[in-house]
Amino acid sequence: MRIISGTYKGKRLQAPKKLPVRPTTDMAKEGLFNILNHHFIFSQVTLLDLFAGTGNISYEFGSRGTQQITAVDANYACVSYIKSIATELDFPIDVIKSDVYKYLEKSKSHRKYDLIFADPPYDFSVEQFKNIATLVFEKNLLQDDGLLIIEHSKHTNIEDAPNFRNSRKYGGSVFSFFEKSE
Repeated sequence: MRIISGTYKGKRLQAPKKLPVRPTTDMAKEGLFNILNHHFIFSQVTLLDLFAGTGNISYEFGSRGTQQITAVDANYACVSYIKSIATELDFPIDVIKSDVYKYLEKSKSHRKYDLIFADPPYDFSVEQFKNIATLVFEKNLLQDDGLLIIEHSKHTNIEDAPNFRNSRKYGGSVFSFFEKSE
């Protein structure tokens, strides 16, 4: 895993092999951040990273100057790894060990994010993917001009989920983008 831009551009991180994760590929990350560069000033973004896994996406934002990052994962080893790297690189990542759906259910709408990134296991059902979008919008967790991005397999179609806008495909991965309705 490599940080592709920012203060730690090119830094390689070796996550423990025992983690039950599938980190976002460098090619997909580069494509995603090329899109995000046109929409956000990273130092002003509040980020919620769901199913954070290795913390790959959180580190990319931290390297680009994001000061408010919350990473949520249910796996203790993943949470520990993210905390250790956040400390090592001095990234402002608030790491929370929680089931993502329970975390979203308990979330209060007074805490809103500019960007919510979710990278659940690719073997989730279509309904599990759509439920992420449903909860984010029911709980009103995005700023008015905020963005929800759900990463999934090219074999999963969630275009009929609430507030879907478009998607981008990178190899076997797809990023589906969601925004508040106007």
